Amino acid sequence: MLLHPDAPLDLTRFSIHWSTVAGIAGLAAAYAWRRSAGKAVGQRWTGADEPSALSQRLSSASPAPFYLALALLFLSLNGPLHDLSDTYLFSAHMVQHLLLTMVVVPLLLIGTPGWMLRPALRSAAVGRIARGITRPALAYALFNVTMVAWHLPPLYNLAMANHGVHIVQHLFFLVTATLVWWPLLSPLPELPPLSHAMRLLYVVLLMIPMNVIGLMITYADEVLYPAYEVAPRIVALSPHEDQLVGGLIMWIPGTFILIGVATVMFFRWAKMEEARH
Repeated sequence: MLLHPDAPLDLTRFSIHWSTVAGIAGLAAAYAWRRSAGKAVGQRWTGADEPSALSQRLSSASPAPFYLALALLFLSLNGPLHDLSDTYLFSAHMVQHLLLTMVVVPLLLIGTPGWMLRPALRSAAVGRIARGITRPALAYALFNVTMVAWHLPPLYNLAMANHGVHIVQHLFFLVTATLVWWPLLSPLPELPPLSHAMRLLYVVLLMIPMNVIGLMITYADEVLYPAYEVAPRIVALSPHEDQLVGGLIMWIPGTFILIGVATVMFFRWAKMEEARH
């Protein structure tokens, strides 16, 4: 959001947005309470409760991934990255979006044991909804439609002009990213992850929409987001060059993150097959 278009970037000031602090603190408190309650009744991982291959070791051993995700969430939505994203650089905004959807959400899932979430499934309505929205095809569609829609100029520019809409945009990213990562990192056998082979295919398919969005932004002939045209030039990039860099950030680092995920999954699968034989 272009709050101070004439103001230079102040790197000595760490801006804090208390709505994000309240949300993050609430997540941390709920997680600590559930973990403490679980320990009190002696809940531990059992064969039926084992999470998916990627999340097994971290989830069962330590809450570190969850708290790391919350720290990254705080740093994404506050401080210099927030200020750069909302006031100066489209490319910084793309870094923020990648962190939220490709780093923060997977770490949250990796750090959350299944037994923490299982009580919610006792409600038949919640169980039906959860089974529906975590189906790979629907989760994939919801996430990618969300990403495409919010990067179209009308919605993106509305989010830049209205703080409430901007908050809604980020919530959409976080919720749909949770859904799209679920078939890969599900900690609940009741809502199981895909098979190893299907996970690899799923990750490959995830690359396609992100590449398309990145390519469309990178090769756009005009500046798509007017807020950045009037932003102070704090780096030696024109608004159009900044937009090009932002498209490349979504396209190339986003692809490399998913390639890294697919590589880890492949070698974990190969190791399991080797141990089986």
